[in-house]
Amino acid sequence: MAAGPDHRPGQGGGGPSPGPAGPRTTAVSSGGLNGLGLTDRTFGGTETNGAGGNYADAHNTGGNGNGSGANGAGMSETAVHTQGTNGSAGPNGPGPGPALPDLTRTVHTKADLDAALAGRIGEIAVVMTMGALHEGHLALIRAARRAAKTVVVTVFVNPLQFGPNEDFDRYPRTLEADVRLCAEADVDIVFAPEAAEVYPGGEPMVRVSPGDMGEVLEGEFRPGFFTGVLTVVNKLLHLTRPDLAFFGQKDAQQLALIRRMALDLNMDVEIVGVPTVREPDGLARSSRNRFLSGPERTTALALSAALAAGAAHRTPQDVRTAAAAVLLEASELADPPLRLDYLALVDPRDFREVAEDHRGPAVLAVAARVGATRLIDNTPLTLDGAGHHDWEN
Repeated sequence: MAAGPDHRPGQGGGGPSPGPAGPRTTAVSSGGLNGLGLTDRTFGGTETNGAGGNYADAHNTGGNGNGSGANGAGMSETAVHTQGTNGSAGPNGPGPGPALPDLTRTVHTKADLDAALAGRIGEIAVVMTMGALHEGHLALIRAARRAAKTVVVTVFVNPLQFGPNEDFDRYPRTLEADVRLCAEADVDIVFAPEAAEVYPGGEPMVRVSPGDMGEVLEGEFRPGFFTGVLTVVNKLLHLTRPDLAFFGQKDAQQLALIRRMALDLNMDVEIVGVPTVREPDGLARSSRNRFLSGPERTTALALSAALAAGAAHRTPQDVRTAAAAVLLEASELADPPLRLDYLALVDPRDFREVAEDHRGPAVLAVAARVGATRLIDNTPLTLDGAGHHDWEN
């Protein structure tokens, strides 16, 4: 792997003499930040709320752009400046200001992505997201930044993995904020395509089947979910052509299926798992956490508490019993109550329930609803062994 990230020097600021380095600047091409809209679950066509693409902010509105620039018509590439933390003045203010930072390119088409990747030397890493970035995503980006010369972050709310009664329309869309976080995290390229770019023929006729592993747990409660996930991951791997792809251990079943897809389809990419990032109170970081009210968030803490209770034991029966007790209390006494989808202790090779005499690696996984929000969490274990099992890679 490459020795480390490509740290490029900034340029002089707006004052008469260069100031200290500031954060990165974001360049936007082929579609603007303020002219992006998404109004329905669609695989093709240009949306009506925004001129530039298929994405919107958390309020699902298009915005101010009539052309392809960040703020208006007639601009094919626009720099979005972020305020430096070390300088006393911005790049256009009087006196010494922070040095202009490097560029994070934001592209929306395959052609622009190909151009952005052309001529790059060294390993390329990709972090695939649906946006609404949080500390969990940033942990993936930091791991990718340490490992590769070029880091690509994809932002795409994939319609194929949402069921008819799920939260596709409600899923937060905060592209402008996401791009700024990527710039601050030293990302080289943000690829934020429209649905029509990812699915040029409309809803795809050919999809990637997850097999038996995709029929249990999340696959049982969300039919078609993993078909949608594997299909879009396969497509994005082809589009970005990375050497490494980083995914979170929080979505353990998804990670296992992506690894299996890469193996079974002879994909020339290394799939790297990154440990779950948690809030100080133990709640796993998730873009859906923002939907929780105060009381709902308190109830949601039962998921991580159940995993911790189970992880304190080493036999399958004791693990299941301890975790189930926490979840039962939350379902009967919490206000609002926890509504459990599943609690499972599974073999990481196939995500089937382990037998009572199982010894070795296992995953304790839980999914539940609190109010209108569905949450998942898990922890890796070693049963009848040395406790926790390190699955960082």
